[in-house]
Amino acid sequence: MIWRCGDRRFDLKLGPLVMGILNVTPDSFSDGGEFFDLQAAIARALKLLDEGADILDIGGESTRPYATAVTAEDEVRRVIPVIETVIRDRPQALISIDTSKASVAEAAVTAGAEIINDVTALTGDPRMIAVAKASGAGVCAMHRQGTPQTMQDNPFYDDVVDEIYEFLCQRRDALIAAGIDRQRICLDPGIGFGKTHEHNVTLMGNCWRFHDLGCTLLVGHSRKAFIGKLIGDKAADRTFGTIGGALALARQGVQIIRVHDIAPVRQALVLFEACGGLDELENL
Repeated sequence: MIWRCGDRRFDLKLGPLVMGILNVTPDSFSDGGEFFDLQAAIARALKLLDEGADILDIGGESTRPYATAVTAEDEVRRVIPVIETVIRDRPQALISIDTSKASVAEAAVTAGAEIINDVTALTGDPRMIAVAKASGAGVCAMHRQGTPQTMQDNPFYDDVVDEIYEFLCQRRDALIAAGIDRQRICLDPGIGFGKTHEHNVTLMGNCWRFHDLGCTLLVGHSRKAFIGKLIGDKAADRTFGTIGGALALARQGVQIIRVHDIAPVRQALVLFEACGGLDELENL
């Protein structure tokens, strides 16, 4: 499995890439406001890279349930100075822009981002597919049922895995038909986006089925509410649950794991790989 982002080419048979989350927002579900200040955001970005993040995913608009939308101008004002500073200090850093707005993606790619991560699977802005194609960026297309204002009201599926598989298949085909190379496409089942706790657990245990789509897989389960539900304590620190989920995803061959806490997840994956965890993937 090869994934291409800009001029880079990753052999994903070597183990999962770890994507570090940086929310330059006042209202994200887990760390909203912590890194809204520019200097705090830059410091956090460099820390994530130092801890071993392979990719830095920077977003300027919260996508949590019931989040208030922001303008493209506000997103650009929040994220571009962070991207420019990180690229200046760490020229080899691989930056992803977490946005569903084409103008924000364009500005981010110009500033040095090489991945476009869109929670609407490139359906939210009619210009996004053209921007992604022209940029040569890696593209992450995620499943989401509904909008931030509606997605957690009453999510329902007859078969959550089959229905999301079909959606991602359709989006893959649409992106390829539009001229985006399959090796640039990454698909994400969208843990927590229009799913119940039970849906999330089912998806986490069946990510291996999405390999049949023939694209890189990304999963972002970090610190999400279903972890608190599973451990029986909604107020608990969800770092340890996030680590457990990351190992389950690695065992299923998920190629990109998106998390807030890079250092503990990276350490767990090092031990997982050293102790033969990846050998099991040959049997999948």
